[in-house]
Amino acid sequence: MRALLRRAAFAGACVALAACHTAPEVAPAPSPAPAAPAESAPPAATAMAAARDSTPPAPAPAVASEAVRLFGDSIVIVSRGDSEAPSAASRDLAPTWDINVRSFETRARVTYFLDRFQGEARPRFSVWLQRGGRYEPMIRAKLRDAYLPEDLTYVALIESGYDPNAYSSAAAVGIWQLMTGTARGAGLRVDWWVDERRDPVRSTDGAVKVLHWLNAQFGSLFLAAAAYNGGEGRIARGLTRYADSIGAMSGDSAFFTLAGTDYLRAETRDYVPKLIAAALIAKDPKRYGFDVAVDAALAYDSVRVAPAVPLAVVARAAGVSLQELMTLNNALLRGITPPRGEWWVRVPSGAAPHADSAMRALSPRARSAGKRVELAKGGSLAAVADRYGVSARALIWYNPGLKHARASTHVSAGTALLIPNAEALAGARDVPDPSIERYGHRRGHGATHVVRQGETLGGIAARYGTSVKALMRLNGLKKNLIFPGQVLVVHAPHHE
Repeated sequence: MRALLRRAAFAGACVALAACHTAPEVAPAPSPAPAAPAESAPPAATAMAAARDSTPPAPAPAVASEAVRLFGDSIVIVSRGDSEAPSAASRDLAPTWDINVRSFETRARVTYFLDRFQGEARPRFSVWLQRGGRYEPMIRAKLRDAYLPEDLTYVALIESGYDPNAYSSAAAVGIWQLMTGTARGAGLRVDWWVDERRDPVRSTDGAVKVLHWLNAQFGSLFLAAAAYNGGEGRIARGLTRYADSIGAMSGDSAFFTLAGTDYLRAETRDYVPKLIAAALIAKDPKRYGFDVAVDAALAYDSVRVAPAVPLAVVARAAGVSLQELMTLNNALLRGITPPRGEWWVRVPSGAAPHADSAMRALSPRARSAGKRVELAKGGSLAAVADRYGVSARALIWYNPGLKHARASTHVSAGTALLIPNAEALAGARDVPDPSIERYGHRRGHGATHVVRQGETLGGIAARYGTSVKALMRLNGLKKNLIFPGQVLVVHAPHHE
């Protein structure tokens, strides 16, 4: 009933919307997250969930956010604050940063990365800066709407060089290098047909939520960035272990004290220095000898497309190349819209009206992704694929029930299969199973509590029916001193 009331409330506002909508050059604000699938949360999820429970969602105009949820991500969203392009006069002013780079720019590891980005890594860093022109306006708008510093866009720069197809050895994906469980927990769709980690717009929605949760947990952008890389559990335990060394210093300085120990992995110790160096150069490239022509800002229109329609068909209807359409719809893995439910397909700006009318004129057969068959005769996967003129790998792509099969796997008679046609295969991506995660296994540590700003050990002890002495013993604390973002064990684990 609530959903029906919401839909009715928005009906009047949406009458004027045609079947296609023009996206602004700054992409829309995050749409409300769908419910995450009932799967095991990654190790990073536990403390993030505690921060999330006490942190309001990133603010956005209510009407526009609901319109996005109901009608797709191409609805125009008004960004909080002044979103106009900077004037020529403002561009000539000395650059400023909204993360604290100036206090730490002379630290040894920061200068190391400054030298490296200007030296051996200069060609690669130049490409990163070039790509940044395409995605930074959209990312900055979403960070601004979430009341986060816009210069956190440089997290994406050092994570992936703004490469939507970046794939790490730990199976992190996209410009923000999100793991599957983290992405799903942040409201992204990650399944056999769609991986929104590969979509720069939607993955930014997810990353902004994660950064918002981490910043709320630690009260420090640099600790939040380190937790984004190394896991908030490890950062929280480090704050506890080195509480005496950290003392009463601020969060950003606390990171450098923690990084001065051997507790953090080298990658995490270097993460913030790398972020600071990247921000210094990217915001003031000419000072560091970079003269890069950046890519044009991301802009697109969207059309609503029926289930299981090949991108090649949409590209032809829009009068654009398949490659251009694949780039705009990087989340679609199999070269077709998902088999269940309509999908907003992005097309180049100005192409939506023609694409929509051309798509409506097509018969169901003309926009088909293939044919459905029921095997009259079984055989190996390779033999079945050969029977229908496709590869065994292609047959797996369009039949997720076969995803664990090998070429020699027997497929029984009576099995229903989708046999893809050439237009579907033309836009398919050969990518690893999106459900893959490579988290290590951790043993339980009992019930925990994430410390909030202003809390004391005495107050936490009273809340959980224990004593300050017991909390200090469980957490190895030498002093009655705690920090926002720390994860405290409040009850010892049960052993069976």
